Amino acid sequence: MTDATDADPPAPTDHIRPEPAPRTDLATAAVILAFALTVLRMAIAMPTFTDRGGDPFTAPGIVPGFYGIVLAILGIALAARSIARGALRPGGGYVASTSGFTHSSIGRLATAVAICLVFSLGLIGRMPFWLAVAVFVTSFVLLFEWQDEPTPRRIRRIATATALGVATGIAVTLVFAKLFLVRLP
Repeated sequence: MTDATDADPPAPTDHIRPEPAPRTDLATAAVILAFALTVLRMAIAMPTFTDRGGDPFTAPGIVPGFYGIVLAILGIALAARSIARGALRPGGGYVASTSGFTHSSIGRLATAVAICLVFSLGLIGRMPFWLAVAVFVTSFVLLFEWQDEPTPRRIRRIATATALGVATGIAVTLVFAKLFLVRLP
């Protein structure tokens, strides 16, 4: 029989970041939606080469158009969630600080930019593409989701991040190489 005191202690809660204010999410959703619609408009304006006998599914605007559609859907979902959380109510987006940026948020942004630069300038072309994507995704997940936890949970988190990275690397490679017929570096 195990006693309740033998169980793993609960994870500390001081690492939990507060959610952004609903109005902040709504503003972010508006920017994402505007960007998505711009990408979609530009993708539609790209040539299709059907006038030259080309297959319409090989048009250069297909992939950016797909990204634009996905970003638009996610922007709308974020806007709906922020409205449901009270973004349009009086005082629904009140944030106590005078700035939307904190030391923590700027550090996270700088970390994300650094990881992306290492991926695009350091990993691509120096190793197989699927491995570069796997390293990138695993690193991203670990850096942004790492928490001080008991050792078994840490091992599980590392295993999950690694599995997610490898699966993403293989999936991205297969989709681009087999479905979109894009030669990867």
